[in-house]
Amino acid sequence: MRKPSPTLTPQELEIMKVVWSRDHATVRDVYEDMLEERKIAYTTVMTMMNVLEKKGHLRKKAEGRSFLYRPTRPQRQVVGSMVREFVERVFGGSAGPLLAHLVDEEHLTAGELDALAKRIKEKR
Repeated sequence: MRKPSPTLTPQELEIMKVVWSRDHATVRDVYEDMLEERKIAYTTVMTMMNVLEKKGHLRKKAEGRSFLYRPTRPQRQVVGSMVREFVERVFGGSAGPLLAHLVDEEHLTAGELDALAKRIKEKR
C-alpha cells in the first residue's frame, strides 16, 4: 500500500467524512448518506472509495457479499496534514498570515476569536 497523499479532493473528503462518522461503512452506506445531500451515482461512490483505498486512505475487508471500508488514519490526523500542506503551499509555512487573513476577512465569530485568544494564551 502506498503512503496516503496528505491532500484529499473535495469529493474524497466528503466520502471520508462519512466513513469517519461511522467508523466503518459499505459503499451503500456512504452512497445513501451522500444522496441525502445531493444527487450522486452509486458507481461514482464505489469508484471513489476504491481510489481512496488505492491511495491508502481506506482499508477494505470482505463482509458477506460486500466490502466494509475503514479509515487508515483518524480524521484529526488527515485534516492536520491537509492544513499543514495548505499553509506550506499558500503561506510559505507560516500560519500567522492565515490567521490574520481569517480575522481581517471576518471569517471568525466573536466566540471563535475568544476561543482562539484563549488557546494562544495557553500556548505561551
